[in-house]
Amino acid sequence: MGIAADISIIVVAALFGALIAQRLRQPLILGYILAGIVVGPHTPGIAITDGHEIELLAEIGVALLLFALGLEFSLRELKPVRRIALIGTPLQILLTLALGYALGRHLGLPSDQALWLGALASLSSTMVVLKTMMNQGVLGTLSSRVMVGMLIVQDLAVVPLMIILPQLGDPRSGLPLLGWAALKSALFLLLMFLLGTRVLPRLLAVVARLRSRELFILTITAMGLGIGYATYLFGLSFAFGAFVAGMVLSESDFGHQALNDIIPLRDIFGLLFFTSVGMLLDLRFLAAHWQQVLLLVALVSVGKGSIFAALSRLFGYANIVPLAVGLGLFQIGEFSFVLARVGLETGAFGKELYSLVLAASVISMVATPFVAAMAPRLYKLRKRFFKHEPLQTANLPAQGLRDQVIVAGGGRAGLHVAQVLQRLKVPLVIAEMDHPRMLECKAAELPVIYGDLSQPVVLDAAGIGEARLLLITVRSIVAATEIVRQALQRNPGLHIVARAEGDEQMRTLYAQGVYMVVLPEMEAGLEFARQSLLHLRFPAADIQEYTDAVRRHLYAPIYEKEGDYRLVTRLDRVKDLLEISWVRLDPASPLVGRSIGEAAVRNRTGASVLGVIHNDIFGPNPGPEYRFGADDLVAVVGNSLERERFASLAGAS
Repeated sequence: MGIAADISIIVVAALFGALIAQRLRQPLILGYILAGIVVGPHTPGIAITDGHEIELLAEIGVALLLFALGLEFSLRELKPVRRIALIGTPLQILLTLALGYALGRHLGLPSDQALWLGALASLSSTMVVLKTMMNQGVLGTLSSRVMVGMLIVQDLAVVPLMIILPQLGDPRSGLPLLGWAALKSALFLLLMFLLGTRVLPRLLAVVARLRSRELFILTITAMGLGIGYATYLFGLSFAFGAFVAGMVLSESDFGHQALNDIIPLRDIFGLLFFTSVGMLLDLRFLAAHWQQVLLLVALVSVGKGSIFAALSRLFGYANIVPLAVGLGLFQIGEFSFVLARVGLETGAFGKELYSLVLAASVISMVATPFVAAMAPRLYKLRKRFFKHEPLQTANLPAQGLRDQVIVAGGGRAGLHVAQVLQRLKVPLVIAEMDHPRMLECKAAELPVIYGDLSQPVVLDAAGIGEARLLLITVRSIVAATEIVRQALQRNPGLHIVARAEGDEQMRTLYAQGVYMVVLPEMEAGLEFARQSLLHLRFPAADIQEYTDAVRRHLYAPIYEKEGDYRLVTRLDRVKDLLEISWVRLDPASPLVGRSIGEAAVRNRTGASVLGVIHNDIFGPNPGPEYRFGADDLVAVVGNSLERERFASLAGAS
């Protein structure tokens, strides 16, 4: 059966490996790697026949993972980490190159091979790190954004490394190739921007109108892999092209649906990638050279992790971030396999160094979930010995925080609500992890903490135990759910108001225990509708009743179990008894010139007059002697039938 039999063996072995990993409460990727070792060509027993074909299919897994990452990717979300991504990552690659060169020389390698070793060690594993962060539920935190930003730049650096390293013997011949690669990258990004903003969304709209989910999945998969292959033909990374495709599609109206549909396919091909990683491990070579392999893993891990942690600290990140980044990106990544194959094919080094790097890479990948999980524990231990680690704050009250409102995110929404609260003299504090925004809050004389509110130390600094309300204005649903989880652990009775980008996110947040979810896009659409109806001269009372009904429908958490749904329905009916309507009295209205007492409003309709706007002046709770005038705007309270009766009495229906 050829490759079909190989895939069948891999899937079955991966199933057993995943069940073992799940039983041991470990990430599933460890089970996949274990399955790859068992069915690989270097292990006796059942083995696949063509490992190279599986490796080629595994590249689709990498591409689909980065395609899905691109669909979740937002330039706005990575804006806070752009400096460390664009400046810090090249520094990290150069420093790790120097570290690898020193290790290579220590191991007795020639200078050019030592440089190759440094280059191979400088790249971390995008696939393993992303999967680990997904499993740990930290994708969306500040630490994860730093790592994602640096990983993206590392992946981009693969192309120049593939050009430069084979030219070590003749550097001049490599410079024109590098310049040509840079030009091709710029042209490709420009082409993708035009294609992604003008052509792809229209194509998806056409496919969506056909109402075939199968065709929609096929279309987005063809876009991701097709653009990735076009990038490969361009001379760039196949996975990078898939990432760019996902990134441009994420800005369309179909980004969320595309992500939801591509995840199962991504996970299946991701399984092939991780099993292919396990298949690369030669147990006989490892047994013969285990001391060298473990020494290389230890020195690269400690040295590379220290470089990442130091750079994170140098670029202004504090608390758990340097520790999480260092323990998350220490491994040797999958693109090192690609570089190592180039070095082997060009004769830059021999089979022994190739096997040494592959073994060290696989071991470091296997260790990643365990090492990354140590970050919170080590940080707690560190806090025990260094309790006075400073957090950057500004304008916090000298008497401390009590009964305050915590605002997560100092963007436009967060800054606006904070200014309203400050004007009303409500105690508040903002937590913002974008330093320029933090400085804006500081300049506005708002109490602000620089940090990620999903981290316990920042929650404690914001006084989560004393807070009476938490407002989450951040866009990332992952970050929002992590903040909710951490906050409710420390203050179970806290009311939380969070933003969401659609019904699915709204359901997720309600399930997490959020008190109220705000839908900014729905609010904007509702305001557009309100302004349109006002322009078209619809009655103001009808417009208000319509908008109230829409908000009641969308903001009620009606997705709970049946008993809770009945409770919400009853509460909604009770609320309807207290509904307020505004009725404008035309000059021909029967009420004009008559007093409230003469019209017997209460006896005839059951509704009560709460207030009247007359000549743009509001008069609350008017007495029975008040006489209605032309163009009065009357506020009445009652149930829907009572309000309808008043409208009929006023001649407004």
